Amino acid sequence: MIVGTAGHIDHGKTSLVKALTGVDTDRLKEEKARGISIELGYAYLPLEDGSVLGFVDVPGHEKFVDHMVSGASGIDFVLLVVAADDGPMPQTVEHLEIVQLLRVREGAVVLTKVDRVDAAHRAEVETELRTLMAPTFLRNSRIFPVSGVTGEGLPQLKEFLSEENRSVRHARAGAGFRLAIDRSFTLGGTGTVVTGTVFAGEVKVGDEVRVTPSGASARVRSIHAQNRAAQAGRAGERCALALPGIAKDAIARGEWVVAPALHAPTARFDARLRLSAREAKSLRHWSAVHLHLGAAHVMARVALLDADPLAPGADCLAQIVAEKPLGTLAGDAFVLRDASATRTLGGGRVIDPFAPVRKRRSPERLEALRRMEAGDFAALVAHSPHGLDLRAYARAHNLIGAGIDSRMHRVTEGDLDYVFSAEAWTKLTARVPERLADYHAKRPDELGPDLGRIRRMWFPQLDAPVVAAVASSLQNAGKLTRSGPWWHLPAHRAEFSARDKTLSEAILPLVEGHEFDPLWVRDLAKRCRAGEQEVRSLLIRHARRGEVYQVVKDLFYARSAIERLARIARELDAESGAVRAAEFRDRVGLGRKRAIQILEFFDRIGHTRRARDDHRVRSDSPLAVANDIEQTRKRLAPGGAAGLQTR
Repeated sequence: MIVGTAGHIDHGKTSLVKALTGVDTDRLKEEKARGISIELGYAYLPLEDGSVLGFVDVPGHEKFVDHMVSGASGIDFVLLVVAADDGPMPQTVEHLEIVQLLRVREGAVVLTKVDRVDAAHRAEVETELRTLMAPTFLRNSRIFPVSGVTGEGLPQLKEFLSEENRSVRHARAGAGFRLAIDRSFTLGGTGTVVTGTVFAGEVKVGDEVRVTPSGASARVRSIHAQNRAAQAGRAGERCALALPGIAKDAIARGEWVVAPALHAPTARFDARLRLSAREAKSLRHWSAVHLHLGAAHVMARVALLDADPLAPGADCLAQIVAEKPLGTLAGDAFVLRDASATRTLGGGRVIDPFAPVRKRRSPERLEALRRMEAGDFAALVAHSPHGLDLRAYARAHNLIGAGIDSRMHRVTEGDLDYVFSAEAWTKLTARVPERLADYHAKRPDELGPDLGRIRRMWFPQLDAPVVAAVASSLQNAGKLTRSGPWWHLPAHRAEFSARDKTLSEAILPLVEGHEFDPLWVRDLAKRCRAGEQEVRSLLIRHARRGEVYQVVKDLFYARSAIERLARIARELDAESGAVRAAEFRDRVGLGRKRAIQILEFFDRIGHTRRARDDHRVRSDSPLAVANDIEQTRKRLAPGGAAGLQTR
């Protein structure tokens, strides 16, 4: 169990920790000279059962509230420390509000310096405390009167904490390892060491980890958990990790050490935000604030989503937009302070760490956020007409998997993993035949669009593999037919007029006969004694059918020629590791300008990708499978098995 202190300056927090553990957590010269805590302090108390209590001692001065929030993030149990001779003070109230915002739900009150007051004054202060705690999670907690001078109450408090450690087992959600860094330093022979509270998961010696948001990676050389050498560190422990290979200056308080899969920096997140009831006025949209999350402290703006303004004591959905990326996941608690960092405004809990920039206030988005907040996975899937990205959802919630039932439809390919409700999938699959019927009616001479065009026209919100899965399911059901890369209704036949057929039978052999150096449209028109626009329009329709390819304006290549050129590009890539314009030019026997035009065409259709001055053949090229290309060419060739009139 990790115990944190809270309370006003000079109320005896550091002295209390020292009395319990024997450790003086004020380690800086300035702290010794001024007699106040400035930085976070750490101490440990071994218990009789072999376990260890970790203590985080926080500064009480109002100027160091940011340090206090960093220390309080991740604690399991709070000791609210109040001096008997002063009673509750401003930082007593603010610290109590902060630990509530950070979702700490266990704690006790320690009334220090009781040797300085009489019984009547002690009773009066206890009454004040009960009134202060009445609306908080500490309303039924015990109050321990203690004295560092006489030792009164210390044995009872220590026994109480030991009992709490045995009886309370705090479940921390999350499968992957996350540690909030609050300190980094260098040890001779060890290298860079970071310390912090483990929010979730487990790490072992030798594990690879990432630093978020910087992205630095390392393997854990050694671990100290709860101040003891260990082979593993777990959620709920304070740990020190040795991370060789990373400079100390490259790691700062506020960053996270995480499992590699959880490295996902974000500069905006959607959350449930509550404004403090102590605020004198409402919070306006786009207010500037200090954001405290984990051990991080950055400036940010608040975009109110379903309320403007936000009244004191009320809550709403909001998007927090930070000035720089940070690490956060769903469920993380945060605190907001005003732009001048003089008071705590409120805080809340992260709902979606990967918030959208656009349409953040749309009714659909707000409803999705409410379902995320409720934790109803099935309801969220049902509300996702374009599917739910399972990988992003699992990362955002630090899960191994989600509760997918048999009624949901799942699409997986490579890194893509989406799930759809049965209703959403039915609507998606019904849309394609409906739209294709209209497409065929308007373009009777075209066989149909390819998947890329289907996605651009009807499913721009979906990833290409999802659109492919929709088409494949319709094909399996006999509701859609594929001819080469083109998709159409089973009954559809692309028909040309008699004039188009006659002209095609004259043009296509000319295009194919000149192979790597075909005639331009104007020359084809002269040869066939037809208008340039008529020839151009006809070749564009053949290009849509996949019988020719338009490499540049008014220059069309036969499919067989493109397949041969694509094969040459693959050969050069295999031989030299890249396709270079000069080598390609020499291999195909064309001029440099034409060779570059062909390579740029390959880039456009996805056969190659540009790599500075070179080109690399893509593994997912639409021209990668030569046999499929050749079979398609034969099927679609004039006079072939399909014929112009039937296709």
